[in-house]
Amino acid sequence: MNVLIVDDEPLARERLARMVAELEGCRVLEPSASNGEEALALIDSLKPDVVLLDIRMPGLDGLQVAAKLCERDAPPAVIFCTAHDEFALEAFQVSAVGYLVKPVRPEALREALKKAERPNRVQLAALTKPPTTGGSGPRSHISARTRKGIELIPLDQVMFFIADHKYVTLRHEGGEVLLDEPLKALEDEFGERFVRIHRNALVSRERIERLQRTPLGHFQLFLRGMETEALTVSRRHVAGVRKLMHHL
Repeated sequence: MNVLIVDDEPLARERLARMVAELEGCRVLEPSASNGEEALALIDSLKPDVVLLDIRMPGLDGLQVAAKLCERDAPPAVIFCTAHDEFALEAFQVSAVGYLVKPVRPEALREALKKAERPNRVQLAALTKPPTTGGSGPRSHISARTRKGIELIPLDQVMFFIADHKYVTLRHEGGEVLLDEPLKALEDEFGERFVRIHRNALVSRERIERLQRTPLGHFQLFLRGMETEALTVSRRHVAGVRKLMHHL
């Protein structure tokens, strides 16, 4: 993976370069860029796979650079590395695949670069664009703030959403994250891919395996990838789940 570093601070560029150089399979491209104009020129000539991009820079800032990259047919993946955490929403609206807050930790950088391998370049332009920002459909990834920074979870890796008080737990193939989004809003956006099985639960339609009745008369739903764990189906939703399973 070829990585281009863009930052107006020489020490920040050097530190990132050292961390990237220590990661297996990653190569730092030279020269690095100190502003947005240089970044665009080097991206054209060096064709990096990933750009580690600062936000606040003289001239074109990082968000403007990323917006210009979104207009290209085959843009590199963008991971923002910034001292400011207030630009996360804007970052994902310009298709960033990662958002790291300085000082960047090696383990957080490693995880972000690993995630940058997953979406292909055609998908990058559609990442995390909620319908309210003018997108033509639901997001392909969901963003969550965790101890690692901002994580992007591909929608096809999501197993279910469970509401608990003011937060929603998202279970995916790699674990769990908390979302600060209402379950109803998620149902409205992703209703084609998820079905409600309880007043507090949405599950992935394509992961449904079987519906089972317990000796006490309750109904449990088993999902692919969760063979030893089942979710409770409320009685009012049993008929709808059964009907859906006949068409799966």
